[in-house]
Amino acid sequence: MVRKPFLHCLGEEVRDRRKALGLSQIALAHEADVHPNVVGRLERGEYNPSVSLLQLLIGPLQAELSELIAGAERRRGP
Repeated sequence: MVRKPFLHCLGEEVRDRRKALGLSQIALAHEADVHPNVVGRLERGEYNPSVSLLQLLIGPLQAELSELIAGAERRRGP
């Protein structure tokens, strides 16, 4: 079994949490005060976010930073 890259898994975690809350990428970007392109690139696993960026996103995503990381780790597998 090939493990998915961590950034891809983190992007999936952000995307799924965003969608579960009924937020568009633009709405999440607006609430987090980041450019919408950043959200799109992050969700596609094309962007290596800083902890500061993740801190901006966790409020609108109603999550803790540790939850995002743990969710990405679960997706990546053993």
